[in-house]
Amino acid sequence: MEVGEGSAAGRGYRTRRELKFKKNEEDFEEWYEDVVVKGELIEYYQVSGCYILRPWCYSIWESIKSFLDAEMRCMGVENVYFPLFVPEKLLSKKKDVEEEEEGEEEEEEEAKEPRKFAAPPEDQEKVVAWVTKSGSGELDVPVAIRSSSETIMYHSFAKWIQSHRDLPLKLNQWCDVVRWESKDPTPFIRSKEFLWQEGHTAFGIKEEADAEVQEVLEVYGRVYEELLAVPVIQGVKSEREKFPGSLSTATVEAFVQGPRGIQGATVRSLGQHFSKAFNITFEDEAGAKKRVWQNSWELSTRAIGIMAMVHGDDRGLVLPPRVAPIQVIVIPTSGASSSSETTNADAADLSQECKSVAHLLQEGGVRSATDPREDCTPGWKNAYWEMKGVPLRVEISARDMENRQVTVARRDLAEGANGHTTVVPKHELLETVRELLDRIQRCLLESARQQRDAAMAVALNWQDFKTVRQRKKMVLAPWCDEVEAEKQVEEKLRRRCKLMLRMPYELDNNTHLSLITRMITTLSADTKCFVTGKPAKSWGLWGRSF
Repeated sequence: MEVGEGSAAGRGYRTRRELKFKKNEEDFEEWYEDVVVKGELIEYYQVSGCYILRPWCYSIWESIKSFLDAEMRCMGVENVYFPLFVPEKLLSKKKDVEEEEEGEEEEEEEAKEPRKFAAPPEDQEKVVAWVTKSGSGELDVPVAIRSSSETIMYHSFAKWIQSHRDLPLKLNQWCDVVRWESKDPTPFIRSKEFLWQEGHTAFGIKEEADAEVQEVLEVYGRVYEELLAVPVIQGVKSEREKFPGSLSTATVEAFVQGPRGIQGATVRSLGQHFSKAFNITFEDEAGAKKRVWQNSWELSTRAIGIMAMVHGDDRGLVLPPRVAPIQVIVIPTSGASSSSETTNADAADLSQECKSVAHLLQEGGVRSATDPREDCTPGWKNAYWEMKGVPLRVEISARDMENRQVTVARRDLAEGANGHTTVVPKHELLETVRELLDRIQRCLLESARQQRDAAMAVALNWQDFKTVRQRKKMVLAPWCDEVEAEKQVEEKLRRRCKLMLRMPYELDNNTHLSLITRMITTLSADTKCFVTGKPAKSWGLWGRSF
């Protein structure tokens, strides 16, 4: 592969791109928005809160998609696609589920004809966007644009599920969703439109649905840790934070500068709330009518933004090798041969040598490219590809050609750091590159894990809790799971701290809790809540959210 002016990576290269902000707590948001633009992940669009996903970004998304598709096939999940538009009649059923969960009365019968109106109903979710016109005329019945697909899909579930033989039903769709967010749009993190996968499943018994929750959490954890080299913690949201209408909402939580938690992916145990609203029932082996148990789960392009936040530095993006569109960039550099000054013939030979090295790597399964642009200096090219986060850079000079060697530079290490550059004989290059890519992947994960662990501490009582928070660390504390106590903590801390996760699982069995397993093993029977003194039911992770 050769990068040139015609490629997406080559266009606009004459403008030198340096970050305006440093990656520190004070400038973190500005640094982040700067790095995702100059690293060519996104471009701003004319509609606020909407972003163009550039080829560099979309290639990363395709790597995530390929991984998840393979995992979902092993789980027996099939891909489908449902329409973008939602009739108000169906959307109102989701509202009924949420109201029922809040203890409000649910209507027992559905109106025979849809209610007609010329404007969207005022009592619907504020983030739902509506289509109200066709050309210059008003629609008799406006339709909502998909903000999630429960209401779109479950009407069909009720048709497709009749018998226990139809279960389990496991479907997933890759699509975009629209949520008309008006508060502080941020690329990948909070936007009006974004891409995701959403799985929707139905089971005959609750135990099967509960088992899937943990299975999907593990898969999402692997996306972050094995692909993106981002350490995550599994847990369950509090009653106040869970998805309305669900029995529970489990997440994988990542951690960024601050430190601050950020929700990486979500698995919702929907129970039978939606099966009741949409009349999704089946006949069991004994002929009895029963409602199904349902889950829904999602991972979005937010994962790309989290990866950029965690690994990026003051020189730009730092991409984990497993998702980097280009793993190795090969660049010709200055450095005359021992016998003569560099000539046009030498330059042509050097260019050909770069192509030969890139081809050698490609044949060995390494995603590589050359940068032959003649009107850019080697130093400029180095900075350009550093900004884009390419894991390895191979530099070749005329002298290197004579000595049949190359210089390899690692993007994840600072210039001048031990191991940043290595001179490698050409015949050892492929093996060396493979080893370095594996090492970079491991080092990125371990470095991020160490930073997270250093920003977290355990507190067993209120005084210790306050002390840890004063040190600007996240706090792991025994928790009684009471809503009023949660409110009390937030009010005492003036809402500068919230309960990010509850962790009811056996901690020593959770592979994503490396810090916690070193500090504590499990919740003992006599452990008390750090704020109420009542028996603790879980560990709670407290801190700020991004």
